[in-house]
Amino acid sequence: MRVLVTGGAGFIGSHIADLLTRSGHEPVLLDALVATAHSSPEPPGYTGAHRFVHGDVTDAGLLRELLSGVDAVCHQAAVVGHGVDPSDAPRYARDNDYGTAVLLAAMHETGVRRLVLASSMVVYGEGRYACPAHGIVAPSPRRRSDVDAGRYDPRCPECATMLEPRLVGEDTPPRPRSTYAATKLAQEHLAAAWARQTEGTVWALRYHNVYGPRMPANTPYAGVASLFRSALHRGEAPTVLEDGRQRRDFVHVHDVARANVLALRADLEPGTLTPVNICSGEPHTVGELASELARACSGPRPRIVGGARPADVRHVVADPARAVELLGFTATTSFADGIAGFAQANLRDPLASSPA
Repeated sequence: MRVLVTGGAGFIGSHIADLLTRSGHEPVLLDALVATAHSSPEPPGYTGAHRFVHGDVTDAGLLRELLSGVDAVCHQAAVVGHGVDPSDAPRYARDNDYGTAVLLAAMHETGVRRLVLASSMVVYGEGRYACPAHGIVAPSPRRRSDVDAGRYDPRCPECATMLEPRLVGEDTPPRPRSTYAATKLAQEHLAAAWARQTEGTVWALRYHNVYGPRMPANTPYAGVASLFRSALHRGEAPTVLEDGRQRRDFVHVHDVARANVLALRADLEPGTLTPVNICSGEPHTVGELASELARACSGPRPRIVGGARPADVRHVVADPARAVELLGFTATTSFADGIAGFAQANLRDPLASSPA
């Protein structure tokens, strides 16, 4: 299979490309090599085994050229993370949504009908919650007075009782809370419309908290695992917001790459988009992540500082059942093994702290 991997020299895309090659497929890598994700303006050495093209996903002519003879697209190119502030919004919208629209148009023009889309758990916003009196409910926004008083769990909109988290399945209504989250959900909507119009197929892989080798470091666009490890390698204690008990699912990049390859091989009903959680199925708290990394790095214990950023959510704990059923995917890297390796893995120090 010949596969165009957008963002193919990036954190997740490069691992997908490596696995595709080891599995006997032919990846073609397209990457803009933006400064916040790459430590060099040149493609990293591990892309030498693949065809690499330095270019932008908004370049329609280049996309049409690269899509010639391609069987499927694995779309990883995106600006990720919390970012700096709302001034990032135009870049998120350009790269994530306009870039996806240009890609989908080029796929239509060249007859490529199979897409694997890198989506994200951020589309869920606050996860899935239950009230003892009212069952499954959409949580109320967290009150500033509660956060200031150290009460971090969201409340029931009916009775104001603190809610209990439940597993987040793919049928959970999306409630994006950040610019990044809004653009990832828009990507899904664009891809779903393309699939209906072209009889194409889309697997929307909703990644949970991905970590592992080649992760960008020392940038506001990095994930929490990278931020913690960067602090530890500077000899500083990781700074944990809230009380450290917020729950997430941390999934290793090697497992995420394998999920993409499985999705590229898996069939879907033409004209459909199917979202799938890509997770470890082994939830942990953010405090546990910080503590485990501190031990593995022989660094200082985490600092629990309270507070919360405006777009932060309390708990997002994934249900892995659909990935098992439809893709045959189960994560194989344990939390302990993954964090031990991540503590010493090569990360990328970006060229700049803002988009190029």
